Amino acid sequence: MSLLVILALPFVGGLISSLLSADSRKLQAPLAGMVALTCALFTLANFPAISRNEVLLFSSDWIPAYNIYFNLRMDGLAWLFSIIITGMGALIALYAHYYLSAQEPVRRFFAFLQIFMGAMLGVVLSGNVIQLVVFWELTSLSSFMLIAYWYHRRDARRGARMSLIITGGGGLCLLAGVLMMGQVAGTYDLGEILISGDRIRQSAWYPVLLLMVAAGALSKSAQFPFHIWLPRAMAAPTPVSAYLHSATMVKAGVFLLARFWPVLAGTTEWAILIGGSGLITLLLGAYLATFQRDMKGVLAYSTISHLGLITLLLGMNSAMALIAAIFHIINHATFKASLFMATGIVDHETGTRNLNRLSGLRYAMPITALLASVAAAAMAGVPLLNGFLSKEMFFAEAVETANGSSWDYVIPLIAVIASAFSVAYSLRFIMQVFFGPPAKNLPREPHEPPIQMLIPSIILVLICLAVGMIPGYTVAPFLDVAAHSILNLKMPDFSLRIWHGFNLPLVMSIIAMLAGVMLVFLLDNYRQGRSDRAPILYRVDGQRIFEAFLGWTETAADFIIDKTYSPRLQRQVLLILLATLVVTALPLFRGTWFIPQQSTTMDPLFALMWIAGAACAIGAAYQAKFHRPAALLLSGAAGLITSLTYAWLSAPDLALTQLAVEVVTVVLILLGLRWLPKRLPTDEDDISPLSRFKALRRRGRDLTIAVLSGAGLSVLAYTIMTRPPVEDGVSPFLVQQALPLGGGANVVNVILVDFRGFDTFGEITVLGIVALSVYALLRRFRPPVETITTPLEIRHKYGQLVQKAEVLSPLESATFEEPDPNQAVPYGVTKVPAILMRVLLPIAALISIYFLLRGHNLPGGGFVGGLIMATAILIQYMVNGIVWVESRPLLHPQTWISLGMLLAGFAAMIVWWFNRPFLAALEWHITLPWVGDVHATSALLFDIGVYMLVVGSTILMLLALAHQSLRFYRKLPAPQNSLRTEE
Repeated sequence: MSLLVILALPFVGGLISSLLSADSRKLQAPLAGMVALTCALFTLANFPAISRNEVLLFSSDWIPAYNIYFNLRMDGLAWLFSIIITGMGALIALYAHYYLSAQEPVRRFFAFLQIFMGAMLGVVLSGNVIQLVVFWELTSLSSFMLIAYWYHRRDARRGARMSLIITGGGGLCLLAGVLMMGQVAGTYDLGEILISGDRIRQSAWYPVLLLMVAAGALSKSAQFPFHIWLPRAMAAPTPVSAYLHSATMVKAGVFLLARFWPVLAGTTEWAILIGGSGLITLLLGAYLATFQRDMKGVLAYSTISHLGLITLLLGMNSAMALIAAIFHIINHATFKASLFMATGIVDHETGTRNLNRLSGLRYAMPITALLASVAAAAMAGVPLLNGFLSKEMFFAEAVETANGSSWDYVIPLIAVIASAFSVAYSLRFIMQVFFGPPAKNLPREPHEPPIQMLIPSIILVLICLAVGMIPGYTVAPFLDVAAHSILNLKMPDFSLRIWHGFNLPLVMSIIAMLAGVMLVFLLDNYRQGRSDRAPILYRVDGQRIFEAFLGWTETAADFIIDKTYSPRLQRQVLLILLATLVVTALPLFRGTWFIPQQSTTMDPLFALMWIAGAACAIGAAYQAKFHRPAALLLSGAAGLITSLTYAWLSAPDLALTQLAVEVVTVVLILLGLRWLPKRLPTDEDDISPLSRFKALRRRGRDLTIAVLSGAGLSVLAYTIMTRPPVEDGVSPFLVQQALPLGGGANVVNVILVDFRGFDTFGEITVLGIVALSVYALLRRFRPPVETITTPLEIRHKYGQLVQKAEVLSPLESATFEEPDPNQAVPYGVTKVPAILMRVLLPIAALISIYFLLRGHNLPGGGFVGGLIMATAILIQYMVNGIVWVESRPLLHPQTWISLGMLLAGFAAMIVWWFNRPFLAALEWHITLPWVGDVHATSALLFDIGVYMLVVGSTILMLLALAHQSLRFYRKLPAPQNSLRTEE
């Protein structure tokens, strides 16, 4: 159960952070820090079991019909990464509290930071590969929000978009890879897959499977050729860079490679693909880091290089190389996060990160200079620091993995060259920023930050020193359990010591150190009179390549749109109907299943009702050309006939839903009619014979397609309804199992909230997105006006009419007259309808709740109840105006939408606590005084979530559409005989 707590706490903390008030800045960082620290303590408490090589498990049903379960699994590797994620998260929370200014929206920052922490924990703790991919993509989404935190900056938006496209695309490849892996292994359980390595490597799908998994891992860890996104992600705030781009997110890719090392490693394909990508990235990142002007640019490309080193070690197919890779993952997280924090402090206190402008900061910031120097020395691999030990292990493996091929000399040579560049950019980073004469004309006067801001960096630097001096007593136990969880019986003996004697790896280290120092002086001479651009490679711009690729994609999309798009909606609907006809007609040629098996008789009254419905539909199509409101009313009448049809065919749930939908839709579309474009001229407006012939031809074509579409759908519906029942079909199963499995007698509602609950959850998500999109799009066209609270404010003020928005209701605006300054009430409209509607509101609310609560056993449900409540609010708007809606604090639609989604998600997941599948229904029988036995299910919570989201979405679209209907008054001298308006 502790695994579930570790995973759930960050998401709960993120939810709490988002719900806190905007002025709760002092609470946000302590909350995030306590969440991370609590998760770290729970993780540490599991170390005794992990040190005994035990695997901690938590399992709950998810999709048991397909043998897919929600599994959490903590072994040594997962434990190590959990400590890095949670421990670093606590330090970043403290650092960010002092880094972010008082004007920053910290609520959004800490909410997404904790969500990202939870997503990373989900990746490392997942015991199911499908579940792992879900959390994998969640890290991409949450990191996108964090990188785009300063969304007012163009570079932040572009960097976030690039990272999402590249890492999200890699996630889709990973999904394909794990699906193939699960099919080959016969299970999606991670533990079972890890012992199926021989079967997977011998499979014919292994090359494709490896390529898909590698694409996901290499894109996330910014390996060649996917490395271009990481430098652009440096537009994020420095706490984000320190957390995501040094310690956690970029480590997800190498974690995945280490996790699947027993399954996929040991082949030539693995060595070429993984080792080759790592080798190129190691050298390329080190070379480019040496020529960067921006401090964060140096750290970004150095991160790429060090991740390439880790990837190269993982691709060597050696157990000791794997141990060295894990060791360097730990070391890199500590010194690189500390360097990012130092960079943020310099930027925060001086106002710039430009290496060419900074100099001599050791005088004004001695503590920061000391911490950054130690961390940079660790990055360069200076002895007595942790980076030196893992670099020595890398050199040893580069030499000892010789197999008689030409690569026996290439890999050690590239390792020395890359290490020399590492020394060079580390030394340049420190010398240009903290040494030399004090810089002048800086944007801000440099000084030390508050000591609390330095504490995270102090802790990380002390870890670098402790691991570098006494590795056997600090990091060795953790490294041993992590490596043992991967290698098991193949675990080699290794020891972490400062001195291994005078050997070839030590010679390589000395050569790299001396070459790096010489390289710095050579580059200083090179820069004199020249730019800081990297020779040769400066012409290759990853951003430009990526933008060109997007441009090609947009060009292709423009070509398709140019061939298919038309300003006339008629042509677009035509294409949709033609595509639908072709797709739906294909199965009809595969057999005689569509031929009715039993005859029925047509009731004359039913036929008459449908004749009326058809007349309304035809009338709507005809009136659309001349009078859009009339066409809307006729289409609503056709919808009413459809509702009556459902009731006639014994489908009261559908009839009730259709009726409520028609009412709400008619009102909302009526509000939006004035924003539709004017009818474009057609051939029918031209009296020439040729134009008339074209018009008749088009009408004949449209009539033919409409008849074919309607007839085809009618035949399909008639066929399905007249087919004999199948004893083992889906319908009998749903009818028979609705009460035993779903706990409800209303089969339709049970299908929606239980059997097909996942579909319903997706549908309400789409509904919420549509409402937010409508609101976001229409608010762009809303002119800025003063907010008013009552129609009485439209009064003469200081002898003039003041420009304000008319807040009269739709009923009042029809008879609005110029306000008379001598009269107390400026408009003469009776308020009886408004009073009656206000009395009706609580009655409608009770009716909506009644249908909500009875939905699981009788016709009704959350969707119907929400539509009834939304209809009541729409009626209030019609008689009271938009101010009545906006002035009710309980009707904030965004809050209703978000709470509805959260409640529906909570109802779907709470069953895990009782070891039931996702979205399963739990039943309770409660005896209440004076009431008796009450039957309740967890599906009621899901239905309430649907109810809230429907109400919130409807109100939000109402606000968006109604605000577009406001009138704006010109400033006129008083008195005037008439009131001039502008639309």
